[in-house]
Amino acid sequence: MTKFLVTGADGFIGSHLTELLVSQGYKVRAFVYYNSFNSWGWLDSLPKDILNDIEIFQGDIRDPNGVREAVKGTDAVFHLAALIAIPFSYISPDTYVDTNIKGTLNVLQAAREFGNIRVLVTSTSEVYGTAQYVPIDEKHPFQGQSPYSATKIGADRLAESFYRSFNLPMTIVRPFNTYGPRQSARAVIPTIITQLLSGRTEIRLGSLTPTRDFNFVKDTANGFLQIYKSDKTIGEEINIATQREISIGELANELIRQINPGANVVCDEKRLRPEKSEVSRLLGCNGKIIRLTDWRPQYTLEQGLAETIAFFRDNLEKYKTDIYNI
Repeated sequence: MTKFLVTGADGFIGSHLTELLVSQGYKVRAFVYYNSFNSWGWLDSLPKDILNDIEIFQGDIRDPNGVREAVKGTDAVFHLAALIAIPFSYISPDTYVDTNIKGTLNVLQAAREFGNIRVLVTSTSEVYGTAQYVPIDEKHPFQGQSPYSATKIGADRLAESFYRSFNLPMTIVRPFNTYGPRQSARAVIPTIITQLLSGRTEIRLGSLTPTRDFNFVKDTANGFLQIYKSDKTIGEEINIATQREISIGELANELIRQINPGANVVCDEKRLRPEKSEVSRLLGCNGKIIRLTDWRPQYTLEQGLAETIAFFRDNLEKYKTDIYNI
């Protein structure tokens, strides 16, 4: 039976991907961040019949010894472990280099050591920076507009080098903005939803003009699996995108309409990113993933938002709604 290692399995997308793989009958070793609370992150919330089928490996992606042990005996690695918050990368860029670049290097080295195991490296649409043309395809230039995106560009290019230098069968998987149940309050959709559900009538946001291409998390997770299933994707970098964009302002108004029509948006200056760092437009091209795999988006934005709102209604106590989460 195929056995996968999922790094970052305790996180938002990682927990959904782990759940999907187990439900499809695969064996999964879940790499979770070691902590003194013995927390397995969002995996702790999974149904017992799913959780009992997961092998938990506690470690730190920055430690090559632990990563090597985790990779041993697996057939493929879905590498999702990363630091992702853009505002925090302004404060602690060194940590992003250690986690996103060196952590990826540890995975690539271990996969090579154990016989060139298949690796799917998670990228981000942020590597493109503000769109120079749309829809953004995989040939679009890269631009590091934040320390976060710069480290993801570095990790992607390391992965490419292992494919070209050592024939490591890797794929760079590049989701555009993913949202859904279990997402951190650092992201814009949970930020809006949690403020609305907590009863606020003034929703504090940064810039409202940037546009984003939003993937529902279950579509993103399925994208990883379909990319793995296709041999045509080896050595490629592939967008996961809906090829539909919406501005942050329009998104906020839609969520206000669904939750509390009496609310309004106010600009919070501390949430504004530096002018040259803000990515103004992201609209992805999904032609390549559709051509090389069986993946198609299954959720509209409206359907995905409805499921997301329902989740946050049931889990609002897990979120700090009265602070700016960076």
